[in-house]
Amino acid sequence: MAVGKEIRGKIKSFENTKKITKAMEMVSASKMRKAQDRMRAARPYADKIRNITANLSQANPEYKSPYMRKVLAGQGAKVSGFIVVTTDKGLCGGLNTNVLRAVTNKMRDLQTAGSSAQAVAIGNKGFGFLNRVGAKVVSHVTQLGDQPQLEKLIGPVKVMLDAFVEGKVDAVYLCYTKFINTMKQEPMVEQLLPLSAERLQQTAAEKAQYGWDYIYEPDAPSVIDELLTRYVEALVYQAVAENMASEQSARMVAMKAATDNAGNLIAELKLVYNKTRQAAITKELSEIVGGAAAISG
Repeated sequence: MAVGKEIRGKIKSFENTKKITKAMEMVSASKMRKAQDRMRAARPYADKIRNITANLSQANPEYKSPYMRKVLAGQGAKVSGFIVVTTDKGLCGGLNTNVLRAVTNKMRDLQTAGSSAQAVAIGNKGFGFLNRVGAKVVSHVTQLGDQPQLEKLIGPVKVMLDAFVEGKVDAVYLCYTKFINTMKQEPMVEQLLPLSAERLQQTAAEKAQYGWDYIYEPDAPSVIDELLTRYVEALVYQAVAENMASEQSARMVAMKAATDNAGNLIAELKLVYNKTRQAAITKELSEIVGGAAAISG
């Protein structure tokens, strides 16, 4: 039964695959809880520093930080920067594909409007993709592990921030996957720089109940610029934390689907194997009966 042997080999292969995907599903479920806890723990910090930034920006309106400069009317951004957050590993469904498709569409729209693009890649998958499509990657960081460290992110992100402050880049976009729930993750392409004064004012109006005044030491530019730098870094860290939570959720769902599919294939192959085996036995019995009838005749 060469055919039966081949089917048994396929069944064994799918059973081994099912064990691997089941183990990966369980590991991702464990990591997902921790990633979600880190993501939720980072959100209050981002909200609080946004409130402080809003109050400071309103308390000293005569000084405008470079981070809040605007492109002059009638002049679109000539150079746009992208901070692209993806995963280091695959096997997480369409998570990376969706955010990279959104990045590609945004770059295409900006190029149509006459703007060139350069990028900072956070994560191995995005770094490899940007290199394949020929995008200009000015810095990158990979192998962040299961716990994002701000120290590893500051260096690559600072390259883009410095380029913006120096006027080499007119706008910076933050691209990542936002965690909605275990079954849903949404690719995001948000303008990071210049910071939206309207957004800060709206946040201040919603959150602040009192008018605050500040005494700056050593001076307003130093304090506000440093705070806005921390603000941008907090947004990037939050994006990485959101992306990691999305990664583990997507991988858990993908591995569960792979485990279920492997189980279905194993059941189908066993059915085919049993039918093939039954047909072979029936054929052998028919040959024996026929041979016995020929001898007795």
